Amino acid sequence: MSTVALKDVSKIWPDGTVAVNHASLDVGDGEFMVLLGPSGCGKSTILRMIAGLEDPSEGDILLNGSPVLEVPPRDRSIAMVFQDFALYPHMSVSDNIGFPLKLSKVDPGPRGERVGDVATALGIGDVLGRKPGQLSGGQRQRVAMGRAIIRRPGLFLMDEPLSNLDSGLRAELRNEITGLTRELGVTTMYVTHDQAEALTMADRVAILRRGVLQDVGTPTEVYGRPATLYVAAFLGSPRMNLLEAAVYVHLDRYIQLNFGEQALYLPWNDIRARAVAHYHGERIVVGLRAEALTPVAIDTPGAVFRGRIRYLEHHGHESLAYLDIGATAVVVDEIGGTAPEAETAGNGGGVLKNALQRLTGRGGTAVRTLETEAPSVLNSGRHNRRAAELSVRLAPYPAVAPGHPLAVSVRMDALHFFDERGGRIDVGWR
Repeated sequence: MSTVALKDVSKIWPDGTVAVNHASLDVGDGEFMVLLGPSGCGKSTILRMIAGLEDPSEGDILLNGSPVLEVPPRDRSIAMVFQDFALYPHMSVSDNIGFPLKLSKVDPGPRGERVGDVATALGIGDVLGRKPGQLSGGQRQRVAMGRAIIRRPGLFLMDEPLSNLDSGLRAELRNEITGLTRELGVTTMYVTHDQAEALTMADRVAILRRGVLQDVGTPTEVYGRPATLYVAAFLGSPRMNLLEAAVYVHLDRYIQLNFGEQALYLPWNDIRARAVAHYHGERIVVGLRAEALTPVAIDTPGAVFRGRIRYLEHHGHESLAYLDIGATAVVVDEIGGTAPEAETAGNGGGVLKNALQRLTGRGGTAVRTLETEAPSVLNSGRHNRRAAELSVRLAPYPAVAPGHPLAVSVRMDALHFFDERGGRIDVGWR
């Protein structure tokens, strides 16, 4: 059994930089947990704190229910696989894999048997006599994994182990990693900035930005119901369309969502309607993915957007059309970029408040609510506005071109609603 619990953990570097900001996370026995986010968001720092290579500034870390901050790294039953392989160049593959057993004073005979078993399982049994410099990148990563596996640890920590490999090899190895860890039944925490890795490998995904935990859930949950505007913008290819909408409530009939000169109508009997109705007369952010849009005839009635194609992208198996519908897009600034300056304006709002005023046209009340009710969203980024380019999936090489009119039917049950603070509006909906 091996479980991990982070209890309100923070890490502040000596220069004052906040690497991890009050993160709380539970990882179950045998679970494959992926920490996902852009570079610099605190993923690797969390792994290093669990391994004992860094000490948290605040909070506590528990392994199997017991605090481990006073336990030396070598006694935590943890194996870590690094991005740069960290192999001993003067040792053979066999010696690299068996080195942890040698340190534990395991006899050469049993040690050799275990090295052979691990190498065979990883498909490198025929290169045991070579040095790391004679191996391909994929083989070196397998050696690094073998060195971790042979210890039979209670917990695997993997810090972007595939980022130095080409895309084809990454796909092959991520299948091997997930299969192997599940076969061994070992708890695994895996760091990556690649959402494809996260969504295909994980039992659950924890998404971070600027040290703040944004969302935790299964791949289906975080993709299908992102908790914040940042998660919605970060996950998916193409990215979710995020449109500014003005809300008008027609009691007992429908909620009208105005997108510039076009509108959608959310039925009053929709379970999400009551939550959205609280924003009557205000602007919200409506998200819809490309798979929620279906090309239809230009005169089709109902929930339909009409516009002209701005440009096309051909991807072989499909084409993406970017449609001008006269709406305004909301852009989460710099997905993974540096945090805005924590400046304070004369009325106490700073960069975030100014951005919210640009989005909503309103002032301090929303920011005060944000600071008191949703502090975890403070780092979700400011929101900028621009003309919307609605991404729509089409057949490969369709018989349309930039400038052509196009109508798309909208799946109303696939809409996502966010407030100006970046939080999901229909939180209680399932």
